[in-house]
Amino acid sequence: MTNSNFIGLAASYTYAISLLILGEGLRRLFGVKPELTRKVIHIGAGMWVFGILLLFKHWEIGILPFATFIGLNYLFYRYRVISAMDTEDSSPGTVYFAISVTLLFGLLWRPNSPVDNAPIAVAGVMAMTWGDALAALIGRRFGQHKYQVGNSVRSWEGSVVMFLTSTVAIFLVLLLLPSSLLSPLSVSIGAGRAFLTALVSATFATLVEAVSPHGTDNLSVPLVAAGVAWIVMQGLSLVISY
Repeated sequence: MTNSNFIGLAASYTYAISLLILGEGLRRLFGVKPELTRKVIHIGAGMWVFGILLLFKHWEIGILPFATFIGLNYLFYRYRVISAMDTEDSSPGTVYFAISVTLLFGLLWRPNSPVDNAPIAVAGVMAMTWGDALAALIGRRFGQHKYQVGNSVRSWEGSVVMFLTSTVAIFLVLLLLPSSLLSPLSVSIGAGRAFLTALVSATFATLVEAVSPHGTDNLSVPLVAAGVAWIVMQGLSLVISY
């Protein structure tokens, strides 16, 4: 393992610990409610995928921080260690989130291969990071029109926010990340294809978020959003090649 990998791991764990301290500090010092501190940690953790892309050149090492937190988040959830992240009625969503990020980056991120699909992995993560977080916050605050699918209760206001936010987040990732400093070997697809891919992916992400019970959307949304994005991009490539 190189020195750069050690630096990347140290930075990743320092960042994660800082997020937890920030969340707990907001709760204890300023009385911020756990549902908000949980989203602060959620968004901060999701955004660290860009730090991973910047700091690591080998995917096998780069996925270790998120893979580690599969086990750590389970312990935090099981024993309610950090009140800013897990309360008595919390779901194991943080565990699912760590699993989904680890799977996506393990399957798609190849910084040393001829073609890197990291933007698709990041797009899936951003649909969860921003789409779900803002949908939950705004839906809880302004959601007046509820609907239920199975055991999952959502609001139309929250679902609209989920769709719009996910569309924007996926579009920006697919437009700006390919061929950039963070993912130089990924292929740019242009604004039109990026927008169409984002629109379709966000639609499916919103649908699956609406029917996923008890925190499982942290697993289903990133995987479905990334999977649909990959399928749409492959289909568009075939159409254009003909």
